[in-house]
Amino acid sequence: MQNPIDYSNRIVFVAGGTSGINFGVAEGFARAGASVAVLSRSEEKVNTAVERLLALGGPAMGVAADVRDYESVERAFEKVGSQMGLVDVLVSGAAGNFPATALGMSPNGFRAVVDIDLIGTYHVMRAGYPVLRKPGACVINISAPQAYVAAPLQSHVCAAKAGVDMLTRVLALEWGEAGVRVNSIVPGPIRDTEGMARLAPSEALQKAVAESVPLKRMGEKEDVANLALALASPLGAYVNGAVIPVDGGWSLTGFGRMMDELAVMFRQQSESGSDLQRRKK
Repeated sequence: MQNPIDYSNRIVFVAGGTSGINFGVAEGFARAGASVAVLSRSEEKVNTAVERLLALGGPAMGVAADVRDYESVERAFEKVGSQMGLVDVLVSGAAGNFPATALGMSPNGFRAVVDIDLIGTYHVMRAGYPVLRKPGACVINISAPQAYVAAPLQSHVCAAKAGVDMLTRVLALEWGEAGVRVNSIVPGPIRDTEGMARLAPSEALQKAVAESVPLKRMGEKEDVANLALALASPLGAYVNGAVIPVDGGWSLTGFGRMMDELAVMFRQQSESGSDLQRRKK
């Protein structure tokens, strides 16, 4: 019997796939034998990621494009399609985040996160559809627990990721007839990622995060990659329109003490900044 996690002769495209969780996913597919293409805004990061993927032994390529720019994303898919062929697995994971209250961020700051997370996801899916293998392709959007758990300092991310999950469900309905499955993976606190460094910048906060997870530890990038590998394989052939947490049960706790402590820290920093400004005046 053939190994269902063998991705030899399959093409995987990972948007945002040059760092963090998304690169971990790209790396997981490469290790399983896939030909992997990655997309990111930074050409330097793209080149570095491709070098690392090539070192794993399989074909790899990269394209520099901004997910907020539909035409550049469209050109990226055309390039990958012409050089690699039809895409079997499309992963959309480009994201932005920073802690700020709704009143404490500018409208442009709110819009920037929505543009990257939600509009960017739509652009990737819409531009990628023509080069998806039909039937048989699997689309995986990388979401976040903020999509369904309200969190202070995260109004922009909550709004954007809730949109991503609903977009996942709608396109699972619309694309199912063509044999294309669409699902969301929802990573919780994952160790050694930029997102976790921004939300829990101190050792104390990171410890609080780990303690707030029912499994009492942060996840690893491999935990997300392993689910993506299973979901896009024949093992997940009847899974469509699902939103699946990989968070050790973290979202069940409402994020525990972590967001409360982050809110306190943020307020203290804001007050210190205001005092400094007043002293300067």
